[in-house]
Amino acid sequence: MALRLILGIALAVLVVHTATAQPGPDHLRLIAPAAPGGGWDQTARVMQAVLQGAGLVRTSSVENIPGAAGTIGLARFVSAERGNGDVLMLSGLIMLGAVVTHQSPVTLREVTPIARLLGEYEVVVVPAASSIRSLADLVDVFRARPESVSWGGGSAGGTDQILAGLFADAVGVSPSRVNYIAFSGGGESLSAILGGQVTVGVNGLAELAPHIEAGSVRPLAISSAERLPGLDVPTFQEQGVDVEIENWRSVVAPPGVSAAERERLDRVVEAMVRSPQWQDALVRYRWNDRYLAGTAFARFAAAEEARVEGILARLGTGAGARGEAAAPLGRYPLFVLLGLAVSALWSARGMMRAQRPPAETPVSTEVVTGRRGAVALVVLAAAIDVLLLERAGFIVASAALFWITARAFDATRPVRDAAFALGISVACYVVFVRWLDLSLPAGMLAGWL
Repeated sequence: MALRLILGIALAVLVVHTATAQPGPDHLRLIAPAAPGGGWDQTARVMQAVLQGAGLVRTSSVENIPGAAGTIGLARFVSAERGNGDVLMLSGLIMLGAVVTHQSPVTLREVTPIARLLGEYEVVVVPAASSIRSLADLVDVFRARPESVSWGGGSAGGTDQILAGLFADAVGVSPSRVNYIAFSGGGESLSAILGGQVTVGVNGLAELAPHIEAGSVRPLAISSAERLPGLDVPTFQEQGVDVEIENWRSVVAPPGVSAAERERLDRVVEAMVRSPQWQDALVRYRWNDRYLAGTAFARFAAAEEARVEGILARLGTGAGARGEAAAPLGRYPLFVLLGLAVSALWSARGMMRAQRPPAETPVSTEVVTGRRGAVALVVLAAAIDVLLLERAGFIVASAALFWITARAFDATRPVRDAAFALGISVACYVVFVRWLDLSLPAGMLAGWL
């Protein structure tokens, strides 16, 4: 009897202890609104390990919803998870930029803010085999031929693109001339950087640190105000480029959660960031502790939204705040409208001068065969243009398109047609890139453009 009593008391104590040590739900879902391998995914998986390791939840899982710098995941989170108190989504500065850039109909004002977790500095790197050895080399090449430098990073409107725009602005180049290539996740952008598919890579320190240590990439600068201990990477500012930016990440709950559910999520996140496991993770990944919760975090998020809108508007890479007056038409739409107007007037003139067509005459077999051959050559020209555009560049691909198309209708003067095709391609590139401020792939001619 005494033994049963002792066992009963021990069991009760154990249950009370377990309930006290586990402030969160039995199973907590973490949504990373990006593909595996990026910063959100990395943070979510560290959270999963810490939450379970510290006994704050019984189990936890990570779900990836990639697309549009997190705005697809945001829209699904708001619509599908409304009122659920057992799920958190990773968010932060990148998503704020994407909401502005993509003019997302769903914004972060529609979720329940929980806490800012951490900050991370950005690093600019080049492949180890690159001829660019320092930030000064990059500045020289970028100032001379901005479009020839391709920047690889995360989704459009995110911290990576903001940094590239700030860099351009700081060295006296229009941010609209930044040839930025956006990737949907950190894994994709890292593959492009390591494979030399882009000139320069921009990413968070935690994702690039292993490759910097392995020597597969060469770091040029970090976006912190001062050098970080134990990391031999100079800052932008100490190299004469006035750029400083820190990416931050946070967690939010769905809209419509009850006050009790929100308080429970607040408690579990606070217990997580206070745990030794989380503090070890901050050191291991070189993350900065930026924990901020409650109304203070809500005020911070609102201020950051206004700041990001201002930065993107100044750099010309954002769409501006929703509800503002539409910006005036730029050169490109005016150019297209003018071209359409000229084409319409020319067609109208031809129709007015048209005469009654002559009586139909039989069409010979040779004529039919010739027309089919011409159509086949035009289709071939279009296919070659698509295949060569990214690899060889706009000028080479367009010259091939124009030359083959000309041969489809008149094959008697190939040399003249080739010279004409090349001249037209160069002229189009200059008009679109230099005057209309559009980014076109330079390809194999990047060193001369």
